[in-house]
Amino acid sequence: MKPVTTLPAVQVASSCIRDPFSAARDLAGQLRHQHLGYVLFFCSAEYDLARLGVALEQEFPNVGVSGCTSAGEITPEGYDRGCITAIGFDSRYFAIECALIREMDRFTLRDAQSVIDHLLLNCRNAKLAPIKGNTFAITLLDGLSSREELVLATLNSALGSIPQFGGSAGDDEHLADTHVFYKGQFHAGAATVLLVNTPLDFRVFSTHHLTEGSEKLIVTGACSDSRTVYELNAEPAAEAYARAVGTTVDALSREVFALRPLGVKIGGHYFVRSIQRVNPDKSLTFYCAVETGIVMTAMKPGSLLDTVRDQLETSERIVGKPLVTIGCDCFLRRLEAELIGELDTVSDFLRHHKVVGFNTYGEQFNGMHINQTFTGVVIGQPDAYSG
Repeated sequence: MKPVTTLPAVQVASSCIRDPFSAARDLAGQLRHQHLGYVLFFCSAEYDLARLGVALEQEFPNVGVSGCTSAGEITPEGYDRGCITAIGFDSRYFAIECALIREMDRFTLRDAQSVIDHLLLNCRNAKLAPIKGNTFAITLLDGLSSREELVLATLNSALGSIPQFGGSAGDDEHLADTHVFYKGQFHAGAATVLLVNTPLDFRVFSTHHLTEGSEKLIVTGACSDSRTVYELNAEPAAEAYARAVGTTVDALSREVFALRPLGVKIGGHYFVRSIQRVNPDKSLTFYCAVETGIVMTAMKPGSLLDTVRDQLETSERIVGKPLVTIGCDCFLRRLEAELIGELDTVSDFLRHHKVVGFNTYGEQFNGMHINQTFTGVVIGQPDAYSG
């Protein structure tokens, strides 16, 4: 019996150096080793993205690299901003393949099946583990595309029983330009899908901390393409929403939206629909698609950490001591933590549970596009010894 390796199957790194080439060099110094097979990263949109793309390609030759811009980073030390955080995967434990979806509004089931079939073939060729039960998908989408629902539903059909999670790219809360990264370039209006095949145990999960309130709002006028609701209960949407949450239209703000989102009940569970902004005509634009006729419930916040703690502890009972948890944490949850004075507490919790990831403009779980959730995967440690 001898130790499997002197390196963990996953390495994590972060850098707050603003110069793209120096930052990429810093990450490479933390991640590079002879068995490095893939790098997944999340970065602030404040970087010069064109130069950063070139720098990452130079520092990680012959290594797959993908990622996206963020609305805040989760580093090995917890929450941060204006930096890059990254995960390096050992090729002896992970076969990872990535594809770019360029035209999200024209993505068909045939396209999805072709993409997934190609990724599966490459994962099989690595011969690390059977596909069934040993594979999950990570989706990263342009967070301002308004096409997440279409792409996710289509991919979910092609993935079948393969679990999927992911996040919508951010841009440091500017709501202007979000990007995904593929083969040396950042792309807007696009998405990436990664298939991860591994012999290690893992558990994909999603949770939120919001509870049902008493106020019900029926969407009586909406445009699903633009995610805009014009009427709730047959009156201007902003007026009905403001009254339901106990405030005025003039007082509506991102802070109110973070603390009092709306939820839609599907199959006995609430899925959160967060508001992005109030428009001059008193309509509301959402981060997720909202259709005429659905019933929405004004939600109330519970503990930010209790449900996440339950999910992570459940995952760790299943997979054992975590190697890493890749987390997609809605930027509105982070805003709430700031508003209620719990930012350091949440950050310490993430660090303690080995969470690395980013703050998103929306989360994805098994084909659903959702808001104000914490979604991700807990990956267990390799066996301590091999024969």
